[in-house]
Amino acid sequence: MELGFKISVDDFGTGYSSFSYLKRFALTKLKIDQSFIQDILNDKDDKAIVSAIINIAKRMDLITLAEGVETVEQLKLLENMQCHEIQGLLLQQTFEC
Repeated sequence: MELGFKISVDDFGTGYSSFSYLKRFALTKLKIDQSFIQDILNDKDDKAIVSAIINIAKRMDLITLAEGVETVEQLKLLENMQCHEIQGLLLQQTFEC
């Protein structure tokens, strides 16, 4: 029976989030923690972690969302990595009225 709601893991890769959640729950989305996005342009480890999360999600048919996107350069890199969605100050600045 389908209940009509979807499950996301917030701040994936930090705190209490665990790879075991990928098997245990019927997830639809992984939200990549902003701590990996903040320095993604300069830190090869952050870039590798984000790329790995996106690739795992892709293979499991999950949507990826990058939190804390603040620059166009971050957005372009995430687009190249095929991240599905973003949230952060970049959108707020772009669409501010």
